[in-house]
Amino acid sequence: MEAVVERGNLWLAYQRVVENQGAAGVDSLSVTGLKDHLKQHWPTIKARLLAGGYRPQPVRRVDIPKPQGGVRTLGIPTVVDRLIQQALNQVLTPIFEPDFSEASYGFRPGRNAHQALQAARQHVAEGKRWVVDMDLERFFDRVNHDLLMGKLAQKIGDVRVLKLIRRYLEAGMMAQGLVSPRTEGTPQGGPLSPLLSNIMLDELDRELESRGLAFCRYADDCNIYVGSERAGKNLLAGLTGWLWQALKLKVNAGKSAVAQPWQRKFLGYSMTWHSAPKLRIAKHSLERLTEKVRELLRRARGRSLVATIEALNPVLRGWAAYFKLTETKRALEERDGWVRRKLRCTLWRQWKRPYARARNLMRRGLTEERAWRSACNQRGPWWNAGASHMHAAFPKSWFDQRGLVSLLDTVQRLQCVS
Repeated sequence: MEAVVERGNLWLAYQRVVENQGAAGVDSLSVTGLKDHLKQHWPTIKARLLAGGYRPQPVRRVDIPKPQGGVRTLGIPTVVDRLIQQALNQVLTPIFEPDFSEASYGFRPGRNAHQALQAARQHVAEGKRWVVDMDLERFFDRVNHDLLMGKLAQKIGDVRVLKLIRRYLEAGMMAQGLVSPRTEGTPQGGPLSPLLSNIMLDELDRELESRGLAFCRYADDCNIYVGSERAGKNLLAGLTGWLWQALKLKVNAGKSAVAQPWQRKFLGYSMTWHSAPKLRIAKHSLERLTEKVRELLRRARGRSLVATIEALNPVLRGWAAYFKLTETKRALEERDGWVRRKLRCTLWRQWKRPYARARNLMRRGLTEERAWRSACNQRGPWWNAGASHMHAAFPKSWFDQRGLVSLLDTVQRLQCVS
């Protein structure tokens, strides 16, 4: 605990909390108010931590929709508790990190989803053409506290730290002013939860390694690569029983499957069926981008095109950065074309009357006769956005000049850099 509250460790934790921003907890204290709060209250908080008497506040419940339906429940700690959890995380990570599996990639220093995807592709290229795509049912809500605390106690000798972590696990969850007690789970939202999840699932990694299996795990998302469908089905059945007996975790039978890798998705990607498989963007990832762009454009109605492009660009740039590993370009070309068509549709709607449409088309170089014929065609905005007159008036180069991010161009540039 002395290492947790040490000034240098605490200062680093403070910087991380401030950088991550995030919503306020149940006490409504924001990140911007944390510094002044600590000036007044930190001596008391520190004394309680060192004495083993500090008690965290309840976490604030926030439900966010999942892409595939349903909701994911987050537990947002107060900013003070986020600070303490971050300080704990910085001390505990060097203790547990060296013993984690090489096949574990989630929430670990120097490791990321792209490395997991490249390892997965390598397993398939080596001939393991079937994947056991295993989904743990509500993992973060079902973690057994006693089992987790037992694993922590194997390497942590300070009873004050163990008691504090147990109190964080058992801190109630507040929704609409009512606090519900918790007897299991480590809710997502706090800095400590990712490390605790890796500590809990390290035993699964060791079990898979002891069986000589090729696998990639990113948090609770685990794919195991085998040589046949039969081997995969036997493995899934066996692991379902083992997970319950060893870790008290359930496999979600509805979401888990044994299939060929190109029939499933992993971390937003899928693969091609070739003997040397290529990574490609999964269909659901493209659909999620489509919905996000639609929502942005709905909120941008009435704005200028320049303002709309400024709102779109961060989304497109971030999406392209994550999917830069894709080795198939058609989906990027199609999505780029769709975004430009949506923007042409926005322009057509903004012009409203035939006179305005004809005038703007002529300004973009169309002949008077073609501009008026196009403006008066009585077709809808979406049809016109895809028609030759709008393509001629507003080609890709026109959008490039106005700074619209091209997914294809961005991905190709990132691939060249890396």
